[in-house]
Amino acid sequence: MAMEAMRAVQILNPSGEVTMPRPDRTRVMCVANQKGGVGKTTTTVNLAVALALHGNRVLVVDLDPQGNASTGLNVPHHTGIPDVYDCLINSVPLAEVAQAVEGIPNLWCVPATIDLAGAEIELVSVVARESRLDRAIAAYPGEFDYVFIDCPPSLGLLTVNALVAAQEVLIPIQCEYYALEGLNQLINNINLVRQHLNPKLDVSTILLTMYDRRTRLADAVEQDVRNHFGDKVLQAVIPRNVRVSEAPSYGQSVMTYDPGSRGATSYFEAAQEIAERGVKEPVGRNA
Repeated sequence: MAMEAMRAVQILNPSGEVTMPRPDRTRVMCVANQKGGVGKTTTTVNLAVALALHGNRVLVVDLDPQGNASTGLNVPHHTGIPDVYDCLINSVPLAEVAQAVEGIPNLWCVPATIDLAGAEIELVSVVARESRLDRAIAAYPGEFDYVFIDCPPSLGLLTVNALVAAQEVLIPIQCEYYALEGLNQLINNINLVRQHLNPKLDVSTILLTMYDRRTRLADAVEQDVRNHFGDKVLQAVIPRNVRVSEAPSYGQSVMTYDPGSRGATSYFEAAQEIAERGVKEPVGRNA
């Protein structure tokens, strides 16, 4: 219990004295994987909270019509709330849509409502449809250390907008065989976007999620991913943890719901690793 309490204090950082390294420029990270249920939203929410609790200014852009990232951050996203749809279709400034996340200093969220479900069709006829989100982020008057874009589980125009707006792609990979099947298609699409729309795009980070140490399959998947992607794979691995699954039902991240849990500790370590890598290898809009 004492160890758990120490971990909780380290993660919640109530004094604000402990900070994670801040990048020289804004890091815009697209969290993408066309397979559903691999932990994209959970990863986005928990990394954002961990970084914000340790001195970084963070913006989360919820680009999934299901609005799960908005739910996880307890940000209102019912019909009628200004959301990312207004930015993409009606060119409303991002600053007018972003909401401060209650209880987490330095963290803002651009919510997604069900209106976003129609954006894929409406964007087809819009001028410069692939770069609408990129322009909205570039025009934001404030400075952020991190912008996390939570993508839908598809490779449509919303995901393309996220890939054009980002410099980095973070791919969460579930430690199961099916998770590897669609990975080649995702990498091919990222390469196409890099060639034609965003030459600065890079798959910078791979995060293994839902890791069950009791199974040989999880170990085999981990080894395959590490052999293929090398140093891009974070050393931190996210285990299967019931606290991670429970947290969204309370409108919280696992970092605040149960900061002493294995899930919170793992996401904290992943955030720390991402922050340290950002200092060693500066990236940004002007890099």
